[in-house]
Amino acid sequence: MSATTLPAAAKAPEQPAPRPWPPAIWALLVTTLVARSFGFAYPFLSYHLKHLGYATEAVGQVLAVFGIGWLLGQLLTGWAADRLGRRRTLVTAMATAAVFLPLLAQAHGFAAVCTGAVIAGIVYDAARPVVSAVIADLITDDAQRAAVNGWRHGAVNIGAALTGAVGGFLAAHLGFQILFWLNAAACAACALIAHRGLPADTPLATAPSSRVPMRAVTRDARLWLLWAASAFALTCAAGMFTALPMLMADDGLAATAYGWTQVANAGTVIALTPLLTPWFSRRCGGQRPMIGTLAASSLVLGVGMGSAGLADTTLGYSLAVAVVVPGEIAFFIAASDVLNKISPESARGLYAGIWGSTLAVAVIIAPVLAAVSLTHGGGVLAALTTFVAGAVGAALCLPLAGLTHRRKATRMTAVPVPAAS
Repeated sequence: MSATTLPAAAKAPEQPAPRPWPPAIWALLVTTLVARSFGFAYPFLSYHLKHLGYATEAVGQVLAVFGIGWLLGQLLTGWAADRLGRRRTLVTAMATAAVFLPLLAQAHGFAAVCTGAVIAGIVYDAARPVVSAVIADLITDDAQRAAVNGWRHGAVNIGAALTGAVGGFLAAHLGFQILFWLNAAACAACALIAHRGLPADTPLATAPSSRVPMRAVTRDARLWLLWAASAFALTCAAGMFTALPMLMADDGLAATAYGWTQVANAGTVIALTPLLTPWFSRRCGGQRPMIGTLAASSLVLGVGMGSAGLADTTLGYSLAVAVVVPGEIAFFIAASDVLNKISPESARGLYAGIWGSTLAVAVIIAPVLAAVSLTHGGGVLAALTTFVAGAVGAALCLPLAGLTHRRKATRMTAVPVPAAS
């Protein structure tokens, strides 16, 4: 053999081609798009209550009750996804939503409305932790997983924008109650898609020997710092479908105007998702979680949604929601990356459920914050409180980064070094 000839084994291995996404992932993306495109119940609830004669403060209270149900639903379905199985939990949650959402449309008295709101809240976004857990189960590559989460968030945003546009048109011509019935029908369709598209649950998913003790979960400071930072950032993002309708209604703008802001949001999502998702996905390939990106996204969300408090026209509100979009894309990819890297394999559903409750907390805080701000300081105070929420979310990323780095360093130093022969 020539001295310059390399053995075949010494040649650099070819990079494997990216694996195609499993069919279950496509089923989840379709489910997400359908659920969000027809998710009329929450964003139009404030208009429905205004139509029934409720004051701004009472509307904020009902939306907060809906958010409490939302929080409970996240924790319950996250726990159930680990204990009962992913497909069983998702199908049950969607089928339950199909039954209970129409009840909220029929309620009129305050007690009945609050009861309907908390039940509808439990099932409204119950799929989120299940979808997160299934993505983590089926996609092992960090960059590919980030790409799936990026397109998943794109489906959420496009669906939410369609909700605003189509819902505003339907409400103007057919009334608000039809929106709740359509939302229920979409949930029934999602239950069917999940039943057919997801793999059957296996006993391994519920094996007691593989479970992480609840005490270990509650003591994971990284999870709770991520939770707190996300709650503040999402208080800003949740303003798009909680505070924004209240702000626009306070300015005398109709539901159709809110629909146009969602069209602007959809256009921005469609334009930016194909550009930003691949770039952020490549950054997820390393061992370090994207905590810096998480902090920057919180600031963008605070600035973007805070500027809505200074708007008073449909154009002004549309520009505000367009500014929010890059922050949302970056936030959900970065937060999912951090969550995936700190979650034990056997507790992915529970970790996702706990983290998913941040959006529920945000939809409790955002309408109350908007109502109080509008009552006592108008749009300027609403803008200021949103700016502050985004800044606090970014600041909480600093101790999260420090703790995550120390945990990684501790694991590395704990590995025994073999003795020299």
